[in-house]
Amino acid sequence: MPFDLIVIDLDNTLYAADNGVFSRMDKRMTAFISNALDIQHTEANALRIRYWRQYGTTLRGLVLHHGVEPEAFLHDVHDVNAHELLCENSRLNEALHQLPGRKVIHTNGIYEHAERVLGALGVRHHFDVIYDIRYNEYLPKPCATTLKMLLHDEAVLPARTLVLDDMQENLAAARELGAKTCWVTSEASQHDWDYRVAAVEELMTYFKS
Repeated sequence: MPFDLIVIDLDNTLYAADNGVFSRMDKRMTAFISNALDIQHTEANALRIRYWRQYGTTLRGLVLHHGVEPEAFLHDVHDVNAHELLCENSRLNEALHQLPGRKVIHTNGIYEHAERVLGALGVRHHFDVIYDIRYNEYLPKPCATTLKMLLHDEAVLPARTLVLDDMQENLAAARELGAKTCWVTSEASQHDWDYRVAAVEELMTYFKS
């Protein structure tokens, strides 16, 4: 196995993007913005999307432009009862077991949400550390600086690191540092990443002897 460290995104990467978890978070974000800024739901939803596209997370825009307190927002929007939509995934568990090397989570979500998701999937024991949005003062992915900090703290070289993510912008930051990249997507379009899989469970097909 050519990697010492495998950095894996959480939402829409370890589980299918269409299972409803992130949809619930989107709805809670819109409701939070509507209440916090006293604006209509339609305007709040448009603001949610605009800030997400501009800054990588809606939270970043709310902090910069409206002085929203991060923790109140984060705990509210991640209160989605993910266990209702997720279940233990034996294929994912086996794939992670077969992947040698240290594995960590790097997410724009919060530690508490990651714990709940990993527990529901039955794969928490595979991950040594969860690097959440608080790791670099709420600065979200994509951010090469944050990933460089992570690799420094893990004491690994970028060339010996594999980053898995559903967002190509996040993979671009990883490639900028010299890490290997894997796009987790159901899209069959052309790509220039090192690997592409429809689900993390498929990754081992690249490394079978």
